[in-house]
Amino acid sequence: MSGRRSDRWFGGQDLAGFIHRSSVRAEGVSRDSLLGGPVVGICNSWSELVHCNLHLRGLAAAVKRGVVGAGGVPLEFPTISLGENLMKPTAMLYRNLMSMDVEESIRSYPLDAVVLIGGCDKTVPAQLMGAASANVPAIVLTGGPSRPAVFRGRELGAGTDLWHYVDELRAGRMTEAEFQELERASSTGIGHCNEMGTASTMAAVVEALGMSLPGTATIPAPDPARVRAAEATGVRAVALAEEGLAPSRILRPEAFDNAITTLMAIGGGTNAVVHLLAIAGRAGVDLTLDRFHEISRRTPMLANVRPAGEHLVEQLHQAGGIPAVLHELGDLVRGDAMTVTGRPLREALSSARVHDRSVIASRAAPLQQEGGIAVLRGSLAPDGALIKRSAASPELLRHRGRAVVFEDVHEVADRIDDPRLDIDRDSVLVLRNAGPRGGPGMPEWGQLPIPKRLLERGVTDMVRVSDARMSGTAFGTVVLHVAPESAVGGPLRAVRTGDPIALDVEEQRLDLDIPAAEIDRRLVELGPAEPVFRRGYGALYLEHVLQANEGCDFDFLRGRSEEDATEPLGLLSGWVGGW
Repeated sequence: MSGRRSDRWFGGQDLAGFIHRSSVRAEGVSRDSLLGGPVVGICNSWSELVHCNLHLRGLAAAVKRGVVGAGGVPLEFPTISLGENLMKPTAMLYRNLMSMDVEESIRSYPLDAVVLIGGCDKTVPAQLMGAASANVPAIVLTGGPSRPAVFRGRELGAGTDLWHYVDELRAGRMTEAEFQELERASSTGIGHCNEMGTASTMAAVVEALGMSLPGTATIPAPDPARVRAAEATGVRAVALAEEGLAPSRILRPEAFDNAITTLMAIGGGTNAVVHLLAIAGRAGVDLTLDRFHEISRRTPMLANVRPAGEHLVEQLHQAGGIPAVLHELGDLVRGDAMTVTGRPLREALSSARVHDRSVIASRAAPLQQEGGIAVLRGSLAPDGALIKRSAASPELLRHRGRAVVFEDVHEVADRIDDPRLDIDRDSVLVLRNAGPRGGPGMPEWGQLPIPKRLLERGVTDMVRVSDARMSGTAFGTVVLHVAPESAVGGPLRAVRTGDPIALDVEEQRLDLDIPAAEIDRRLVELGPAEPVFRRGYGALYLEHVLQANEGCDFDFLRGRSEEDATEPLGLLSGWVGGW
């Protein structure tokens, strides 16, 4: 026997080995193949309910070619697939469930390595969380950004441009017929968000973590190079199995520093903060919001990509991709960090170059001196909150205004355009009951709409505060992830319409400017919030989900499993001894 993990299932000359081998031979795999090379699982999140992931079957086929060509045995298996557009109230509610699906599939099956194929927002972090906990050699293959749709001569970002046009429609500057024309033009085909939304951000961050092949994050989904990258990923998965290079050797503090540095340099989405915190928690790395702020303060923003810039991810790829960004960052990147190539990151960057300075700025002349995301604290967010300052209005980064409070997203829909709403351009829109427990699942509701009558007067941005998330494609002066959330008794629960709220991004402050004793009094008066779920997965979620500043993972999933199934466990193994 070779000592591979799969040998525990297939190598035994007993009844258990007989049945395990026969189960796979029934699929047409020969005994010689099964015992000759490592077994590589292909974890596929393909689904017709998730348009971003429609092409993943084709990528899985290319991965299989690579595995077979390298002498391995590919076995594909499905898991839950998460799509932000159709899943309600949010795919984030099910990220942890998918991570459990991935983790237990990896652990319980005879796999020597696994290729994680994902695309839409929450699939990739869920897969990586599960793989980090299972700690079997793993490599990530993302689906790639879609090609842009074109509307009246303009290439469209999948979400960023839509938010602009929605405001134009609500303000009366775009007709319903024109908006329908936009809808007809907006079908982009295969691939995930083509601006620096959450999916593109996570693809970039995972490459910087060292968990995918260098240069693969930004390859457009329809590009034949994406298929070749899939085949190369399959080849590398076989080597990972032979080398035993587990995620625990890659997902180290230096890798997370590189991921955060990349996040800040590309103006990536705020969702990545929650996901990185969760992945770090699985990997046993002590990562906090403070580290994000420290790295943001030292990292210039270089990528001129929507929503914080002008271009799309396809242009970023043509300009050199993530390797070029990392190369430009120079000594801000930990080149000694291990990657799935089996070599340190610096080797992947040695030949990287920037091909277009209009897309990737130089470190000497960055788009912004600091990274795209800032961490805030104060009496309204004792455990932290986030703002994507790269997509905010500079004049609003220091602001004081009176709160206009909405209890939930339904009240927003009912009241935001009510002409009787007492609001002006200096008001601060506040949404609560949209966090991990209150949403539930922390939906992407944070980009509250500007009231119609203010849009009609030319107001394009206001300060907005919530315990929600927002799409990585969104923009505006939006404070998110307020922790603790209102549903668990955070100060956000005590805010009343008319209360003064002070925001100062430079000073890292977000304050409810009323006496602390009054905040405490109101919270006692209000009492605990009612749970949204009382049974099933929802009840489990509410009981165990952590707050945004801890990654919204389940408390019982932090860290890697200490279990090591030295044999294919089950009753069958016990029966064999009596035969």
